[in-house]
Amino acid sequence: MSTQKRKSVSYSKWGYIFIIPFFVVYIFCSLIPLLSTFYNSFFENYRSGLTQIGPNFIGFENYITLFTPNSSGNILIFDYTANTMIMWLLGAIPQLVFSLLLAIIFTSARLKIKGQQFFKTVIYMPNLVMASAFAMLFFTLFSNVGPINQMITAGGGEIVDFFGGVWTARGIVAFINFLMWFGNTTILLMAGIMGIDQSLFEAASIDGASSVQVFFKITLPLLMPILVYVIITSLIGGLQMFDVPQIITAGIGKPNRTTMTLIMYLNNYLSTSKNYGMSGAISVIVFIITGVLSMVVYKSMGMGDSGKKKTKKIAAKGVK
Repeated sequence: MSTQKRKSVSYSKWGYIFIIPFFVVYIFCSLIPLLSTFYNSFFENYRSGLTQIGPNFIGFENYITLFTPNSSGNILIFDYTANTMIMWLLGAIPQLVFSLLLAIIFTSARLKIKGQQFFKTVIYMPNLVMASAFAMLFFTLFSNVGPINQMITAGGGEIVDFFGGVWTARGIVAFINFLMWFGNTTILLMAGIMGIDQSLFEAASIDGASSVQVFFKITLPLLMPILVYVIITSLIGGLQMFDVPQIITAGIGKPNRTTMTLIMYLNNYLSTSKNYGMSGAISVIVFIITGVLSMVVYKSMGMGDSGKKKTKKIAAKGVK
């Protein structure tokens, strides 16, 4: 008796077909510009008045210039990296703590807070406002003739130059970033907590675990992948900080360039002399810093092989 071979239908090719548009967009909109940036960073290419200089291949000269101390003995790329990181940390740390607290409160089975959809909408709304609008609002509020100073003088105090102080200016920038993004972070953390198997919390409650034990032994370890994602994306956004300090400080990073960020530094080369070589070199440095710090965060928060095994073990055993 002859056996008939049945033709099997392979659907694997359709998966490749469906992801082709993504790779086409990625190649033309991300990969090619990225490679072009690396390429341009090795050229002298800028405008002096109406004269176009270059493009002339100069090797690593742009990078050497960036890391050469100025007349004051400062390496500006280091100073502006420090400014960027300080303002990011001032906003990111309170944002993470506050968002985590809100996420735990709203998802708590014991509290059973009603109207969660309403609260989710309200806390997410600042994220819908343009950063430039927030910057203009706070610039108006804290200017020397703004409402805040008017209230201070009405109470018998003296005018405070909020944008003339290093830490007040940095604090305002950090607070704006905190206000804009804490809602988005809260939603992500709430989604992560609701994705944890509820039977683990029930088992912990039966075993008599306290809320603190449940948080540190179940919630936090199993929420770690979401936390790592939130921190890394926040880090990437922080290193690209531009619009808020640009508007508040009129693009000069006052006082004394202590609020000048890496992207503001890059923008100065593009807007004044169209220096594509130096701006390309700064972009490459920002790319490297982002990659290194993201890897440090990923490894330091236990997301290696041992961290993944530990998370799986917690999910399997719960609290003991």
